Amino acid sequence: MTLPPSWDINQERMVEEQLIPRGITDPATLQAMRTVPRHLFVDDAMASCAYGDYPLPIGAGQTISQPYIVALMTQSLQLQGHERVLEIGTGSGYQAAILSRICEKVFTIERIDSLLVRARKTFDRLHYHNIISRIDDGTAGWPSEAPFDGILVTAGGPKIPEPLIEQLADPGRMVIPVGDQYLQELQLLEKRDGAVSVSTIEFVRFVSLIGAHGWAN
Repeated sequence: MTLPPSWDINQERMVEEQLIPRGITDPATLQAMRTVPRHLFVDDAMASCAYGDYPLPIGAGQTISQPYIVALMTQSLQLQGHERVLEIGTGSGYQAAILSRICEKVFTIERIDSLLVRARKTFDRLHYHNIISRIDDGTAGWPSEAPFDGILVTAGGPKIPEPLIEQLADPGRMVIPVGDQYLQELQLLEKRDGAVSVSTIEFVRFVSLIGAHGWAN
């Protein structure tokens, strides 16, 4: 899809001013952020703000994360192009779209039907056909499609859901916000040779991860 010149300029400025100076260096991540039209994943009334350095509301009490956080989480998975990635929390669909430009296939789960319907329409409009989606409790993962080379969770939970750890391939990487409902650590979980290690990337604030292995509400 070819963007009007004004959108091209805003998108390039986003990459050059918000991402690269903050340490986003992965070429595949930067290319995806340059090519996926973020303004199509927000309401028309907010399209002019789509490339700003902040999250935006998308309805149903949910948000589209700021571009830097999307890029940081994507880069942290260290995708090479062949991976099958599970995303928990489709939301606007923007994060899944970014992942789909880098990996082989994205499986994304959303619990709010209206959000997934809109995201699916945007995927289809852009011909992003390697994104598979469903309505379900994302904290339980997607057992029938496991294992996944990467897992990315776009909501903050009190702990890392055990089903997601079980469904992560070995080797594999998971990025997830963990903490209370106001502030979380963005954690990187790595599984290799049967061992699991967890490190902190930075502090973040996400909407709550709702489900059997997350918050009750």
